[in-house]
Amino acid sequence: MPYFELIMPKLGESIEEATITKWFVRAGDQVEDDDVLLEIATDKVDSEIPSPVSGTVVKILADQDETVAVGTIIALIDTNDTDPKVKKEEMKSDSVPEPSQDESEGPSVKKDTIVQSVKDSGVQEKSESGRFYSPLVRKIAREENISLGELDSIKGTGHDGRIQKNDVLKYLEQRGKVVGEPEKVGKPEEKDEIPIKQPTPEKQKVSPSLGADDEIIQMDRVRRLIAEHMIRSKQVSAHVTNMLEVDVTDVVLWRNRIKEDFLLREKEKITYLPIFLESVIKTIRDYPMINASVDGDNIIIRRYINLGIAVALPTGNLIVPVIKNAHLMNLVGLTKSLNSLANDARNHKLKPDDIQGGTFTVSNFGTFRNVMGTPIINQPQVAVLAIGTIEKKPAVIETPAGDLIGIRHKMFLSLTYDHRIIDGSYGGAFLRKLADNIEAFDSSRTI
Repeated sequence: MPYFELIMPKLGESIEEATITKWFVRAGDQVEDDDVLLEIATDKVDSEIPSPVSGTVVKILADQDETVAVGTIIALIDTNDTDPKVKKEEMKSDSVPEPSQDESEGPSVKKDTIVQSVKDSGVQEKSESGRFYSPLVRKIAREENISLGELDSIKGTGHDGRIQKNDVLKYLEQRGKVVGEPEKVGKPEEKDEIPIKQPTPEKQKVSPSLGADDEIIQMDRVRRLIAEHMIRSKQVSAHVTNMLEVDVTDVVLWRNRIKEDFLLREKEKITYLPIFLESVIKTIRDYPMINASVDGDNIIIRRYINLGIAVALPTGNLIVPVIKNAHLMNLVGLTKSLNSLANDARNHKLKPDDIQGGTFTVSNFGTFRNVMGTPIINQPQVAVLAIGTIEKKPAVIETPAGDLIGIRHKMFLSLTYDHRIIDGSYGGAFLRKLADNIEAFDSSRTI
């Protein structure tokens, strides 16, 4: 009897796996369309997964706290109108079939698709021994030159003995040669030399000394994932940061003048950030390489502008919701989108789609009264902008009658970019043009 196959959804461009944090159903439970089945977590967001169909949960194939590759079948649902009591009797027997698999490689799992059959998604591959491997396991094997024969010899700790990411990493640690050396098959050449096994170099671990009054706090799951994401970004991209100071006096005076009227008319508070985002969008149009991604030897220049905005959560963690198609919005639209996403982020109401698809990220250090910073690039993007706090400073003002000393509102901009594809001249020119656009703000404009 065919069953509906629920697969692990893809929640973002760079996300290849997710952790099941909680199941809300058990085998034998009846579910309706849109009933919440489980909660999953990635390094970006926690999300509840609804049922796309009505029926009876036949079998759960992934345990709570298990990390599962995108596209893996995690549950079976019977959509036939059979008596639930009969279903429970069937599930007690050994007649429940394992999820069907296809040996051929099909199209990849689409974004925003929660459920597809394995035959359609092509996310698992079958070896000659009959074992199936997830996309993540196959990717690691390909990068580390692990043959199918070696994979078959690895003991899996997943459901029904399936190999998981940690199984492969553990195997690599114990592998009796340098990681990445191609597997040699067959008898060694007859030489007088005795083959020497090269030990795997041990990772250096620095253990800090502990005092009697020290407190040890275990990292929570989100913090561990953020740490991994940041380290991976540093390993992937060649980070370079440029900084400059910009005069925002006209922006400050204009915002102070219209903020009350704006609140009455739009029912929204306007901050400085939407005004700066407007200038960011204008500048990206002149420097499109800033709004790009790197895929191997290819550079992907995005024609749309999706702005990621770093938001600090009450827990101390960070999340980056995305304003989609920001280049199509005016100042009012940017303000409303920004406020809505920030509120949803702080109230844990973000949806998976709200945190994916970003092409350029802005981090507002000024929220914490910090002058400047050097942010880390949010992969697979190639640049991130940091905005510092606004301060009153004495400055030289050029006038037709001569130079004067006056009080101006100033702030620092910091642009971190990927030096693999963005040279210093291009990154510096973008930052200078952005500052010029901000300083040229029309303080007489109406809302």
